[in-house]
Amino acid sequence: AGGHNGLAGYFKSAELYNESIGIWTTTGNMSVARIDHTASRLVNGLVLVTGGWNGYEGFHNSAELYNESTGTWTTTGNMSVQRRFHTASRLANGLVLVAGGHDGASFLNSAELYNPSTGTWAITGNMNAARQYHTASTLANGLVLVAGGYNGASYFNSAELYDLSTGTWTTTRSMNVVRGYHKASRLANGLVLIVGGYNRVSYSDSAEFYNLLTSTWTTIASMSIARQYHTASILANGKVLVTGGYNQVDIFNSAELY
Repeated sequence: AGGHNGLAGYFKSAELYNESIGIWTTTGNMSVARIDHTASRLVNGLVLVTGGWNGYEGFHNSAELYNESTGTWTTTGNMSVQRRFHTASRLANGLVLVAGGHDGASFLNSAELYNPSTGTWAITGNMNAARQYHTASTLANGLVLVAGGYNGASYFNSAELYDLSTGTWTTTRSMNVVRGYHKASRLANGLVLIVGGYNRVSYSDSAEFYNLLTSTWTTIASMSIARQYHTASILANGKVLVTGGYNQVDIFNSAELY
């Protein structure tokens, strides 16, 4: 849903992929054209899209819900602030945690919770650091791990954990590599795999694991290519598929498996 292609402007269009027959079909348009937004599948099957930006209307605090059964979008409660480059994490109780990003004037450390039952947002505790280009991963114990990012002055390797029961953030050990634009995948064994990214100086091919039980990061074998703007997808067999990306020299169509 949404996006930008450099030629036709910003999109509110959406489409669905049918894996069994390998084709895409168009579905209903969002109410707002947007890029740099988030999309989260809710426990009720709806998809929540939040925030973003477009060249016509600027930054958005709006949110909307996609209903697959009708192919339509419905607006829901607005976030408390406009956000772009934020993260959205579905929690075990069905709430969605949105954290960080940029509001058009400043980098954000604020966070808020969306309640699908009421369609409303509630402000929760601030992160210890304002950040965009970070990742957020819901862990097996319900905590949310936020790692890396950028605050307008520098990229960083810091990480912190959100506890819904207290509404607070606690710093944990920093990654071994400073990075933003990376990708994070929670594996079946509970570890979080971080791959790639950028740190203003160079593009990264490095990878590392976060272990919640020990609060430590462990460097593992690097990818074959340094990448930012890539994707990372967990497959049914537990492997992680990394595709595409950019490293200032090339835009890639290559893929690799971890």
